[in-house]
Amino acid sequence: MPYHLLANLVMLLHFGFILFAVLGALLVARWPRLAWLHLPAALWAVAIEFYGGVCPLTPLENWLRAKGGAAGYEESFIEHYLGAIIYPGEFPATLWIMLGLGVLIINLALYAWIIRHRRRRST
Repeated sequence: MPYHLLANLVMLLHFGFILFAVLGALLVARWPRLAWLHLPAALWAVAIEFYGGVCPLTPLENWLRAKGGAAGYEESFIEHYLGAIIYPGEFPATLWIMLGLGVLIINLALYAWIIRHRRRRST
């Protein structure tokens, strides 16, 4: 399989992980056992944003792109693919905190809704 195709698959996996980390609680509402996968994913996403870490999928995608003869990128996945949409120009440090808080708040709200909904159904 060509390296550029593998790099694109990693990119799609990475984007899917981000969606799962942010909105996976909606799946947990339907399949509660999925919380065992979603909670660590959401916490990982929050930690990456708060501490400015790099997800291991980013270097993997860059390595595959380099092996396929394409240029990688130096910034994070979010900066590279979504940065211009989210924040044109340079990414300030406060934006990373805001993104992390956004992931945290969305998930806290969704889990609160799930818990309240389940309690209502059980009574």
